[in-house]
Formats: sequence, C-alpha cells, structure tokens
Amino acid sequence: IALPSLRLLYLLDELNNPLITLKSIGHQWYWSYEYSDFNNVEFNSYMIQLNNKNNFRLLDVDNRIVLPMNNQIRILITATDVIHSWTIPSLGVKVDANPGRLNQTSFFINRPGLFFGQCSEICGANHSFMPIVIESISI
Repeated sequence: IALPSLRLLYLLDELNNPLITLKSIGHQWYWSYEYSDFNNVEFNSYMIQLNNKNNFRLLDVDNRIVLPMNNQIRILITATDVIHSWTIPSLGVKVDANPGRLNQTSFFINRPGLFFGQCSEICGANHSFMPIVIESISI
C-alpha cells in the first residue's frame, strides 16, 4: 500500500507549468493576495458588510480574485498570525495557511463563474468572516 500511495502523492504534487501564480496570505480577519507573476499587484479582500442586500450574505468580498479559466493555476498560501485554512469546496481545494510556512497547491478551473469559500479552520472568534471569492473569466 505504501509504494503506490507515495507515487500518487508525488504525482499529485507535480505542477504542470502553471500560467499564473497567486500568493494568499491569511490575516485576522481578512485575506491579502499577490499576483506573483506581475509587479506590484497586491490587494486585500475583506467581507462586505451585512447591510448590503445585493450580495451573498457572509460570502461576498470587496475585492475578488480574478483568474483565467482552462489554465493551470498555482497558489502559494501562508499566514501572518494564526493557522487559517484556504478552502474552495467546489474546486476541491483546501490548504492550511501556517505562519512561517509556505504551502503550495495547484488547480484547474474549467468553467466561468463565481467560486465561494471560507476559512475552515477555527482560527478565532471571527474566522467565519474570512470569505474567499474567485471569479473565473475567459482569457
């Protein structure tokens, strides 16, 4: 059982020449993002206040991540204060964000649309107020 499992883990960790690299940094109680392939493209992503009635309650953010569809995406994830978890269930991505450690994963978005997620680690009182929104667009 060990040898096939180790081979599979190795193959899953291989990256297929990603088109874009996104760095995600967990803070209390928001995410900040950097497009590593471009200079000075950084932004913070906060949850939109509850009094706005045109958005998804507790899930929408002021600055969405915009990524191209039908391309391999690499994401680097870390945190500055406590352990967070960067989770997008509809993409099958869940990676812990640990302070002092840089975790990496990749994913492939095959359709346009909005993909919602949240911090799924109990990182404090307001951890449910750390939503993640990816907007997938055609290149």
